[in-house]
Amino acid sequence: MTFASLGLAPELVRALADRQYAQPTSVQMRVIPEVLAGRDILAGAQTGAGKTAAFTLPILHKLMGEADPPKAPRALVLTPTRELAAQVNESIRGYGKYLRLRSAVVFGGVGVNPQIEALRRGVDVLVATPGRLLDHLQQRTVDLSRVGILVLDEADRMLDMGFIADIRRVIKHLPSRRQNLLFSATYSDDIRKLAQSLLHDPVEIEIGRRNAAADAVEQRVYMVPKDHKRSLLTHLIQEGDWSQVLVFTRTKHGANRLTRQLQQDGVTAAAIHGNKSQSARTQALADFKSYRIRALVATEVASRGLDIKELPYVVNYELPNVPEDYVHRIGRTGRAGATGIAVSLVSPDESGLLRDIERMLRRPAPQAPVPRYRLVVAQESPPSNDRKRVAAAHQPERRAARSAPAAHAPARRKRRGGRGRGTADRARS
Repeated sequence: MTFASLGLAPELVRALADRQYAQPTSVQMRVIPEVLAGRDILAGAQTGAGKTAAFTLPILHKLMGEADPPKAPRALVLTPTRELAAQVNESIRGYGKYLRLRSAVVFGGVGVNPQIEALRRGVDVLVATPGRLLDHLQQRTVDLSRVGILVLDEADRMLDMGFIADIRRVIKHLPSRRQNLLFSATYSDDIRKLAQSLLHDPVEIEIGRRNAAADAVEQRVYMVPKDHKRSLLTHLIQEGDWSQVLVFTRTKHGANRLTRQLQQDGVTAAAIHGNKSQSARTQALADFKSYRIRALVATEVASRGLDIKELPYVVNYELPNVPEDYVHRIGRTGRAGATGIAVSLVSPDESGLLRDIERMLRRPAPQAPVPRYRLVVAQESPPSNDRKRVAAAHQPERRAARSAPAAHAPARRKRRGGRGRGTADRARS
C-alpha cells in the first residue's frame, strides 16, 4: 500500500517522497482513511509507530480543500511538552511544504510576543501546550471558535502530568461540533474514561499489544549497587564507543549531578529537564543530534517528544516509578524499523519497581552479565588529579563495594584531615 492509495493529495505524497517515506506504517494505514472520513478516533500505538503523520497528513488534506479559510485556527493539536509541540509543528510544515497552509506553535518558557504576532497574521493549524494556550485565551490573543478538528497527542502523558483540568478549560472555547482525535502510547482505563467524555462514536484503533515495548528494542538489565551506577555507565559508553545515548533519571537534581559526573569522566554530556530554559533545552538537543555531545541526561519530561532519528541507546539510570513510563522511555530507540538497545541499571532498592515493569510486560526482564569496570568515587566539586579516587572493581557485588573503600583508607584520612571532607562528600554524590 502507498500513501497515494490512502487518498492523500498529490502535494502531500510529493512531500513524503522528499523525505523518502514510501509506505505508510500500520497505524497510518488504519487511521488516515478514518480521519479523512470524518470519524472520531481513539488510537493507541507504540511510541515510534508514526502517530504524528497519522493525524497531520489527513488534517492537512482536509484543510487544503476548504474554500475561503478564516484567519483563526481550524485545527488544534494539544501536546504535553514543549519538545513534542515543536516536533509536531515541524512535521506539519514538512508535510505541508507544497500547500498554502500556515501553522504555529505556542508553549511556555519562551517570549509570548512572537506567538501573538504569528496568531495575529493568521494560522490554519495551531499546536500548543495547554498552559500557554490558556494564557493566550485569557489575553484574547487567539480565537478557537473555528476549530473543526481537535487532536490530543500523548493523551496519557497529559493525564499523568495533571493537564486534564486545563484540557477541559480549553475545550469550553471550542465549537461543540468538531472532529476529535485522541492518540496515546498506552490504552489505560483513564484514557477510556476521557474518550467517553470527549469522543462521539469513535473508531478504536490499537496497534500492538497493550503496554508492549517496541519489538525492535533489545532490553538489558544490569543488577548493580547504587553507588556503582555512574562507573558502569561510563564504562558502557566509553568501552562500547556509544556515540549517542539518552539517559533517564528520576529528578532534575539527579540529571544535573550525573551530567557533571559524566563530564568529569571524560564523557561529553548535557542535561535536559523542566528547570532548564527553553533555549538551553533546544541547544542541548541540537548538540546531541549533531554528535557534539554523547550523552543527553533527561528527566521524564523528555521521554516523549524528542525527535531523534535512529537513536541507538537508551539507559534507565534509575527505573521510573510508573511502569508505563518504562515503555515510553525505551520507545525512544528502535524506531521506524531501526534496531535499538535499552539498558536499565537496577540497584537492590529498585527490585520492586523492576517486578512492576515485568508484570506489565508479562515477561521477565533479561538480565545481562555485568562487565568488569573501574569504580570512580564521585565528588560534587570538580576534582583535581590528586583528589579523584579510582579503584579497580571486579563483578559489582555488595562485597566489592565494601572492600574497595577499605583499600584506600589512608587517602581518605589524609583528605579528611586537610579539608574536613570525605565520607560526607561521598554520601552527597
